[in-house]
Amino acid sequence: MKMLGLFTAILIALFSTLFSPVGMAKGVPDNDYQKPVVYAPGEELVYSLNYGIFRGGEGRLLVKDTVLFGNKVHHIVATGNTVGLADALFRVRDRYESFVNPQTDLPVKSIRNIREGRYRYYNEVVFEHQEDSAKVFSQKSGKHWVPANIQDIVSAFYFARKYKFNDQMRQGEVMEILTYFSDELYPLRIRYRGTEVIQTAFGKMECYLFSPVTEVGRAFKTEDDMQVWITRDDNRLPVRIRFNLKVGSFICNLEQFRGLKNPFSSVVTP
Repeated sequence: MKMLGLFTAILIALFSTLFSPVGMAKGVPDNDYQKPVVYAPGEELVYSLNYGIFRGGEGRLLVKDTVLFGNKVHHIVATGNTVGLADALFRVRDRYESFVNPQTDLPVKSIRNIREGRYRYYNEVVFEHQEDSAKVFSQKSGKHWVPANIQDIVSAFYFARKYKFNDQMRQGEVMEILTYFSDELYPLRIRYRGTEVIQTAFGKMECYLFSPVTEVGRAFKTEDDMQVWITRDDNRLPVRIRFNLKVGSFICNLEQFRGLKNPFSSVVTP
C-alpha cells in the first residue's frame, strides 16, 4: 500500500472512530433523559498512535469557549499529526474544528483543514438548523438541505458522550447516525460489544467496548477490524482505539488529560 493510502486510512479511521456517535434520532433528548455534564471548556485529551513499539503519530482534543455570530459556543479542536520516522516519510498535519451551540448540542460551524504530504484540503461549513430540516453552507459546494439535527463528525462524538454512552445500551446492537462530512451525508455505524476491564497508563479501567463498522477494502479485511474502549464513568473518555489493518495493528492510547469535569472513577482498585 502506498504511504498516502496507509496514513489516510489510519487518520480517517481514527477521527471517524473518536467522533462517531451512537444514535441521535430526535436531537437533544427531553428533560426526563438529561444526563450529567460530561465535559466542559478546558478539557484537553492527548493521544499517541503506535505501530508495535514505534510511535507514529499524536492526536489532541481540546474544548474551549468562544463567541461566533454573536453567540457563545463551545469551540472543539481536534488535531492529528505524524511524528518521528513517520513524519519524515509522510508528513501529516490534520485539524478539525467544530463550533457547538451549548444549549442544543448541535454544530453551528465546522472547519476541516487537511495537510497530508503534498495533499491539501480546506473547507468551512455553516449549519442553519430548523425544526424539521437543516441547511448547510459549504465553501466548496454551496448550499444543501439535510436532515434535521445533523451533526458534524466532531460534534457528534461530544453529543454521544453526553447522551448516549451509558448502561442502557444493549450488547450486540448496531447504532447509526448521519453526519455531514466531506461535503456529503456520511453515515456512521457502531456496534456495542459490552464492558471490559483493560490495563492502561492510568491503571486498570472498566470500559464500554465498541466496534465501529469498518468498510472492507484497501485498509480493512472485515467490518470488525476496529475496537474502541470508552471509560465507564461520567467522563466517557476514549482511552484506547485499535485498528487491525492489512499491514498490521495500530493502537491509539490516551496519554494525558486535563480539565475533566468529573472524577476519573472508572479505574478499578485492587
